[in-house]
Amino acid sequence: MDNHALPLVLLGGTLCNARLWQPVLARLNLSAVICPRLTADVSAEQASQRLLDHLPPRFLLAGFSLGAIVALQMVADAPRRIAGLALLSVNPLAVPPENAPVRREAVSAARQQGLTHWLSSSLWPKYVAPSRLDDQALQEFICRMAEESGLDALVTQTEIAISRQDNRGALASLACPIIIINGVHDPICTPYHHQLVAQSAPQARCITLAAAGHFTLLEAPDEVAPPLRQWIKECSDAQE
Repeated sequence: MDNHALPLVLLGGTLCNARLWQPVLARLNLSAVICPRLTADVSAEQASQRLLDHLPPRFLLAGFSLGAIVALQMVADAPRRIAGLALLSVNPLAVPPENAPVRREAVSAARQQGLTHWLSSSLWPKYVAPSRLDDQALQEFICRMAEESGLDALVTQTEIAISRQDNRGALASLACPIIIINGVHDPICTPYHHQLVAQSAPQARCITLAAAGHFTLLEAPDEVAPPLRQWIKECSDAQE
């Protein structure tokens, strides 16, 4: 699919890299994809401004988990530059102040235990649907991304998550196609969180995957790719 006129910008989640998107991208066969790293900033505002300074004038924007937080900030900062928005596994709410120490303690635990051990013992049960908990290959894939990202990325990305704002108010007036995708078994970015986003973006198309958890892109790429392809086509058609 030729999307040079509207390149697709992909923002991944905590301890994720470009590998996160490969299963879906292999099914989309796009001509223009940009996958920035979210490792140099300590707030969504900083990340948004840095990205906007370097990205093309108009682009499609897809964010997963932490990337969806930054994407929402970009919507608030520069809505006219976004030709289409896809939010996957998103929690739009600000973090209560009392939760910040818990998040930072988790970083300390990861430093002490090592990323793979910490992720496998504390996060893996929250990452995928119950039917995938014994999927060793998927677990190793996610741990590999974590190790490649490194502890420094976890430190800065945790600060982005802690300091984020609730930017749902910017969605109602966003004049481009919007798609929201979530897994019904996601305890991190729950179906309730996605309902909140959908209520703020009545023009959005919402898809809930019955067999997926948090990592929709890796658990169900065959189900994620077709609606994303349709969304990209709608965005392109809207520009003509």
